[in-house]
Amino acid sequence: MAVERLLAPASIAIVGASERPSVGRTVVRSLDALDYGGRVLPIHPHRETVLGHACARDIAEIEGTIDVAAICLARERVLPEVEKAVERGVGAIVIYAGGFAETGQAGRRDQEAIIGMCRAAGVELCGPNCMGTLNLHNRSSAFMMDVLDRERLTGNVGVISQSGSVTIGFLYDTRRYGYSHIISTGNEAVTTTAQYLEYLVDDPRTDVIAVFAETVRDPERFTAALDRAFDAGKPVIVLKAGRSARAAAAIQTHTGGLAGQSRVLAAVLKAHRAIEVESLEEMAELIAACQGRRRPEGGRLAVLTGSGGHAELLLDLADRGGIDLPPLPAAARGAIEAKVGFVTGDGNPIDVWGQSDFAGNFAVAMREAATCGAYDAVTVLLDGSDHQAVDYQGQDDLLDPVLIEAHAEASLPFYLMSTRHGVHKARQVRRLLDEGIATLGGMAQGLGAITRLAWWHRAARRRPVPVPLVSAEPGWAARAAVHEIDAKRLLAGAGLPVTESLVVADADEAVEAARSLGHPVAMKAFGDRLPHRSEHGLVALGLGDDAAVRTAFGRFRKRLGDLEADGAAIAVQEMAAPGVEVIAGVARDPDFGLMLATGPGGVLAELVDEVAMCPLPATGDELEALVGGRRLKRMLEGWRGSARADLPALVRALGALSDFAAAHEPWIGGIDINPLIVHPAGGGCTAADALIVPRAPGA
Repeated sequence: MAVERLLAPASIAIVGASERPSVGRTVVRSLDALDYGGRVLPIHPHRETVLGHACARDIAEIEGTIDVAAICLARERVLPEVEKAVERGVGAIVIYAGGFAETGQAGRRDQEAIIGMCRAAGVELCGPNCMGTLNLHNRSSAFMMDVLDRERLTGNVGVISQSGSVTIGFLYDTRRYGYSHIISTGNEAVTTTAQYLEYLVDDPRTDVIAVFAETVRDPERFTAALDRAFDAGKPVIVLKAGRSARAAAAIQTHTGGLAGQSRVLAAVLKAHRAIEVESLEEMAELIAACQGRRRPEGGRLAVLTGSGGHAELLLDLADRGGIDLPPLPAAARGAIEAKVGFVTGDGNPIDVWGQSDFAGNFAVAMREAATCGAYDAVTVLLDGSDHQAVDYQGQDDLLDPVLIEAHAEASLPFYLMSTRHGVHKARQVRRLLDEGIATLGGMAQGLGAITRLAWWHRAARRRPVPVPLVSAEPGWAARAAVHEIDAKRLLAGAGLPVTESLVVADADEAVEAARSLGHPVAMKAFGDRLPHRSEHGLVALGLGDDAAVRTAFGRFRKRLGDLEADGAAIAVQEMAAPGVEVIAGVARDPDFGLMLATGPGGVLAELVDEVAMCPLPATGDELEALVGGRRLKRMLEGWRGSARADLPALVRALGALSDFAAAHEPWIGGIDINPLIVHPAGGGCTAADALIVPRAPGA
C-alpha cells in the first residue's frame, strides 16, 4: 500500500538536495547517518553530486522506482515539482513548506490543486507544513532534523503529530525510550492521522503509539484504528490541542483544520480505549510507564519513600487526582515495622527511612507490598539526577540490586519514580529498564500514568448492542422543533418517565385540568416556534389553587398575543416530586455523530462544569460511567444530608434516551431534557421538560 512506501521507503528522491545548510542537505546527511540501505536520489539542476551521491537534474531523469519524493523547496516552487513527481509515478510526496491552507484563500487553492493531483494518481502526501517522517528501523528519513545517534533514537514508540515542534520535543529526550517512527503530519491534505495509525498498529516494531492531534479529519477510520490498536495490545496515547477558545482559533490558522469539541473527542477516545492526557509531561510519563515488562492489572498503588514529607504530598495528590493508595494491611505493616520501626499514617505511602539499614528497609517493604495482595503495582520514590552537585554516594549501587531482585521475585510491575518531572539518572534508567523496570518522573504525572495504564489494561472492547432504526421517516422530522408536549410523548413511548400534561383551550379547562392533576400544578405555553418561554413569562410553577390557575392562564393568553406566537398553546402539568436535578440530552457532533450527555442540572448546571458524554448507542458500562462524575455522584448519593437518589432509575432513563435517539439517528439533531429530576431511592425519575430538534437537511 502507498502509505508503506511513504513510511518504509526503498528509495528517496530529494528535490532541492544541497551541500549548503538546508532541508535538502539535512535529509541526505541523515540518510547517511542512519546507514540507509535504500536508494538515495538527490536532485539539483546544476550539481553532479551531493555529499558523495550522484545527482540528477530533474526527477524525470531518475530510472527505476521512486517511493518518496521529498520536496525541500520554498513554497512558491512546490507546485510545479509536485506535478513532476506525480507524472513520474512516485509513491508518496513530503512537502515541508508552509503557506498553504493554513494561510488563506490563495494557499487553500494551491493545496486543493496538490490534493487533486495526488488523489487522482493514488499518491500519498505527508504535509504540507510538516517536518516529515523518520523510520528508525527502516533507517530512512524524510525528516527536517539531522540524525546524530541512530542507536539512542531507536525504540518501540510510534509518534504521530500534527505539530512539527512537538515531534522535536520527543526526539530531544531518549533517556527512557526510543522511537520506531516519528511522523509529522502537518496539514494532512491527503494522508491523515488515521492512516498513519493503521500502519503503526500493524508495525511489529511499534508497541506504543503517541498522537498529538489538533483535529481529526477521518473520524470513522480513526476510531476503527483505535479499536484495532486496543485489540493488538498497543496503547494509543492522545493529547488533543484546542481545549480553550483561543487555542481553537489558533488551530484554524495553524493547520487549516477545526478544533472540534474537546469533550466530544474525549468521550470518543474513552469509548474506543485510547488514553487521553492533558499535557506533554503526562504523555511522556505514560510512554515511560509502558516500557516496563509488566503492566498493572488494577489501579491500587503502593508507594515506598524515605520521607514523611513525600508521604504527605502523595496523600494530598491522591485525594485531588483520583489516585488509589489503599492502606497497608495489618500483617504487612507488622512485618515492615519489625524491620523499619513505626510506620506513620495508615502505612501507604510507606515511609521506610527507619534506622540505619536503608537498603534492607526497602527490601522488606518491597517484598511485603508486592505479596500482601492489596496492590497492583509498587512504586519506589527516590530522587536522582545526572550532573547533580550532591549525592548519597553509593546509594544507587545498594538500592538498584534490591529493587531488581524484588521485581524479579514478584508478579507485579515495579517503578522507580522521582518527585519532579524530567529528573533522572541515565545510567540508572538503563540498568533498571534492562530488567523490565520503568522509570517515571514527577509524582502527579508518574502515578497518573500508572493509573491510566491500569484503566487501559482493565478496559474491554466497546461492543454496543445495535439499535434497529425505525422503519420510516417519522412525521416530526420535517418540523423546525418538536415542542415539549410532543417531545415528552415520544420519549415516554421509549420508556422515559415524564410529567403528565393536559392541553387546555380556556381558563375553565385549565381549572379542571389542575383539579384532575392535583394542586399544585405547573402551566406552560408550548409550540414548535415559540421563543424561550421563561424569558417571556410563559412558565409558571407551583400554582396552588383555582384562582392562581385562572390568573396564570389569562396572563399567558395576553403574552402569546403580544408575541404573535401562531400555533402556540397552553398546557397544565403535574408538578414533579422533588429530587436531584440533572440535565440530559443528545447532541450531534459533525464528526462523530450523536453523543449522549448528562451532568448536574438546575442552578448548578452553570456553576458546575461537569458534563459527561459517550457515543450512541451507549453500552451499559458507559451509562453507569455517565453518572459517576465526582460532583454529580456526590449529589446523587446524598449531599449534605439529602436523601440518596434513585441511581438505577437514572441509568434506565438515560438508556431509554439513548435507545430512542439511536433508533431515530438519521433524523435527530439534538434532544434536551432539563431538568430530569431523580427522586429519592425507589422513587424513580421524571423528565419535567423536553425538546427535540430534528436534523437539518444536509447536516
